[in-house]
Amino acid sequence: MPIRNEELVYVRDLVKKRSAIIIDEGKDYLVESRLTTVARAAGFDNVEAMIVHMRKGPVNGLHTQVIEAMTTNETLFFRDIHPFDALKEHIVPRFVTARAVTRSLTIWSLACSTGQEPYSIAMTLRENFPTLATWSVKIVATDLAEKVLEKARAGVFGQLEVNRGLPAPYLVKYFKREGPHFVIKPEIRQMIDFRPLNLAEQWPAMPKPDIVFLRNVLIYFDIETKKRILGKVRQALAPDGVLFLGGAETTLNLDDAYERVPEGKAVCYRLRK
Repeated sequence: MPIRNEELVYVRDLVKKRSAIIIDEGKDYLVESRLTTVARAAGFDNVEAMIVHMRKGPVNGLHTQVIEAMTTNETLFFRDIHPFDALKEHIVPRFVTARAVTRSLTIWSLACSTGQEPYSIAMTLRENFPTLATWSVKIVATDLAEKVLEKARAGVFGQLEVNRGLPAPYLVKYFKREGPHFVIKPEIRQMIDFRPLNLAEQWPAMPKPDIVFLRNVLIYFDIETKKRILGKVRQALAPDGVLFLGGAETTLNLDDAYERVPEGKAVCYRLRK
């Protein structure tokens, strides 16, 4: 039987309130498909029975599982390769010069999901900038869902995951085969600090990042939430810092403090002088 509309509305409202992510009306199939496993694991006969139970009590761990299940965690290594080419060919070389005195570089991957993006950043740095081995390099990776952060911290990926975007030489050089899985080597895993962060809530204090990846995330928020998040990034970003968004995302009509800057085949955003 289809899930009743009042239960669907409850899930949409819960997810929006706790994560600011919008689940459009008409996405009933998405609620059913994403929450079936959660419902079974929690001992319910179906998704609707679970939601009815959730509505009767205070927000707890089950609510958190539902929110995490409803957030999109689509990712792959070197997704849309152009930003990583820009990082290698234009952005990092400029920061190597600009930060020659402090010898420090901070990169922040927001909504990092299961870690493919920050690991791609780390491999790009290790492969192309040996001089950074003597620098203070911080790669901070954050996500709302603790479950995906656990997977990201472990650095263990299946055959299908490493087949999606990861160059074969990098697989050989930076991963170790363990049965059917591929485990990223410690020298890459240790470059990244994985932390929980809800984009819709207050952000913790951290060193001003030089480079921010906020890619394919804003598309899930309403306009006001997009403005708030871009404002938070603006306040956090180093004055000469760089922001990467997804190919379908922009700061246009959302935050005039940014200017769009082509970098090779990629586009990034800088703060206006």
